[in-house]
Amino acid sequence: MSSSDQNNEIYSKAVRAGKRTYFFDVKSTKSNDLYITLTESKKVVSEDGYENYQKHKIFLYKEDFEKFKEGLEDVLNKIEELRG
Repeated sequence: MSSSDQNNEIYSKAVRAGKRTYFFDVKSTKSNDLYITLTESKKVVSEDGYENYQKHKIFLYKEDFEKFKEGLEDVLNKIEELRG
């Protein structure tokens, strides 16, 4: 992580889930607006045995928090209903 990344990080939560780890990071812009980065990190082993991590990151900005939360709650509720 670069020093600029560390300077604007407010809070971090790592969630280990099998072969994947999810990072939920709250960060701050230069104007002190908060945003979230969601990172999926997965260990992969190449054919030559070299271990590497694949990372996928999305940025979630404050104007999208509520819609993201509603969408996530909706799909989780649907999964619960379908499992019912």
